[in-house]
Amino acid sequence: MNTADLHTLTGAYALHALSDDERERFERHAADCEDCATEVRELSATAARLGLAVTASPGPALKDRVIRRITTVRQEPPRTLPLTVQHAGVLRRYRPARWALAAALAAAASLGGTAVWQHERAQDAQEQARAAERRAAQVTAVLTAPDATSRTAKLADGASGTVVVSRSRDRAVFISSKMAKPPGGKVYQLWYDDAGTMRSAGLMDPDRTSETVLLKGAVDGASGMGITVEPAGGSPEPTSAPVALLGLPV
Repeated sequence: MNTADLHTLTGAYALHALSDDERERFERHAADCEDCATEVRELSATAARLGLAVTASPGPALKDRVIRRITTVRQEPPRTLPLTVQHAGVLRRYRPARWALAAALAAAASLGGTAVWQHERAQDAQEQARAAERRAAQVTAVLTAPDATSRTAKLADGASGTVVVSRSRDRAVFISSKMAKPPGGKVYQLWYDDAGTMRSAGLMDPDRTSETVLLKGAVDGASGMGITVEPAGGSPEPTSAPVALLGLPV
């Protein structure tokens, strides 16, 4: 195998597809060929990304787009290797083959990166589902507790709100019905009333008019709860007059 042949082995070396003899000869060559050494590092990094993409498959539309773009992918060739090499009377074209390998790896890397992204999105969705299940279980535990007590009050514009408290669980749930949506950029924030000091108990969903919310934190010695309109994200303390105040049931 001559030097020109060794130049074409960067992709196979990066993918560990050489025999022991070919690997040793290529490594001796790459020690003195910076172009090949650089190309091996780039292709090895691409191959490493492919190893991450094992749990999700991209859609057909993305595959079609990548396949169409393969013909536009070109890798900078080592300046030491001519386009064609005459060997044993046969005109051999090396560069297009290396471009094809680079294009294939680039396409696979694109698909792999998408698969990793899809996998991460799936994991996020699963974690959100588990969190929703935990909240639902906590709400159910309060509502069905043997010592659960409730108090209902009429709110503005025909809306109503009910607070349910379980002293044994030290938690409370607020159930709203037909509440007007807050102004744009605003959110309803819930508060515990600790002898006149308001303690944040979480936020309501600004896109819902009827909702069941597990108040954040323990009831402790709170005597009531309130609702205010706050900037999106909530406030450390109330910044507006309460739209509702409810005493907690004993």
